[in-house]
Amino acid sequence: MGFDNTINKSIKKPSFYTHRYYFIIFAKKNELIMSKAERTKRYIIKKSAEHFNKKGYTGTSLRDITELTGLTKGSIYGNFENKEEVAQAVYRYNAKNIGNQLLNASRITEGGAKEKLIGILDYYRDNWEDFRKAGGCPLLNAATEVDDTLPKLVVDVRRSFMGFFKMFESIILEGMAEKVFKEDLNVKHLASTMVILIEGGILLAKTMDNRDYLNVAFKRIETIIENEIML
Repeated sequence: MGFDNTINKSIKKPSFYTHRYYFIIFAKKNELIMSKAERTKRYIIKKSAEHFNKKGYTGTSLRDITELTGLTKGSIYGNFENKEEVAQAVYRYNAKNIGNQLLNASRITEGGAKEKLIGILDYYRDNWEDFRKAGGCPLLNAATEVDDTLPKLVVDVRRSFMGFFKMFESIILEGMAEKVFKEDLNVKHLASTMVILIEGGILLAKTMDNRDYLNVAFKRIETIIENEIML
């Protein structure tokens, strides 16, 4: 009993601040380790994103990825289980990027729901050359390729298109709430029609190397807005 008391008195117990200090040091060290791995992953994704979009998810080899990044195969496999996992991460990056740009195009447009819809079309018009040179729409490219070759990626592509539909649906609903769009609209039908026209216009404009096909598709959407949606 006395021995225990002596020990207790002679040993200074760590204070709250000592515990907190060691916790912070450990957390910072762990954060640095995690961020380095995350930075490497992001580097691989960003460096190979355009190549995947232009050359395809099955057409891009591991050798392509090492040449684009300057990393070894070991470094690639140290961050991704296989090439399919790289492809999935790259697709998600590309899809998120175009999605954010379209959302931003609709949000910075002055006006209401009608102007937001036109703002999305204007984004494609204003950026068509850069968009085309980068390989076109990542959703469309993946959709035409992965159905039979990369079944795991199909889920991501479907989810992306659902997000595309939802974006148009929310803008149409906003217009209905603003009392500038008709009340009895088939929102899902109109949203899917717009996406179909956009993707079809992109496909033909890129394939035929003629943006007139894009203009035809967009003109049809504008007609739908004016004649079928607006009050």
